[in-house]
Amino acid sequence: AAAPWRYGVIGGLFAAYFVLMFEALRRADAVPLAAVFTLTPAMGALCGWLLLAQRTSPRAALAIALGAAGALWVVFRGDWAAAAAFDVGAGEALYFVGCALHALYAALVRRLNRGEPAVVFALGSFLGAMLVALAWGGGALVATDWAALPPVAWIAIVYLGLGATAGSFLLMRYGAMRLPAGKVTAYGYAVPVFVILWEGLATGQWVALAVLPGVALIAAALAVLVAEHDRA
Repeated sequence: AAAPWRYGVIGGLFAAYFVLMFEALRRADAVPLAAVFTLTPAMGALCGWLLLAQRTSPRAALAIALGAAGALWVVFRGDWAAAAAFDVGAGEALYFVGCALHALYAALVRRLNRGEPAVVFALGSFLGAMLVALAWGGGALVATDWAALPPVAWIAIVYLGLGATAGSFLLMRYGAMRLPAGKVTAYGYAVPVFVILWEGLATGQWVALAVLPGVALIAAALAVLVAEHDRA
């Protein structure tokens, strides 16, 4: 496809999001970072409006708000004291920048697409992300003793490369070509629900009933988003 620089921009944004996420995890706990992630759909809607003149309907805006409230409820396990104790530090600030880049990525996918097949676009974006990541951490890559890594580390690397990165490129490109950027990022509100599900299935330990209202809010938000898309 023409203008291969597009893949560097798209892949670079996604790689920067992952790098900033891991850097943030070194400085902050996962719970407050998950709370920061709830700002992504609103930023996605803003990027879609600025770059693509996409307008968010009142129903979709309501769904995004409901999803944010539900996600926050799940993240803080329905504990208002934990939510009130939320403190913005360096880790949270780094992750906020990463989430902003993630939102910008969702809008630019449609803006920079030239009609090439989804697999071609995903592969180009993946290669762009790889180049940016190599430029960022090439020194650490060379210094790592790969032979000494345990099998679980290799499993994580393969999953992050194929599932969380290449698979995400393909699926987000598909969604971004059909939905506004705010809606694409809003489906991320389902992530805490999937975490609860997989954690429960793996360990047999399920969350307290106090978390269920948050799950219900997320389900309602996604139902509104789907209905709004079907209506449109």
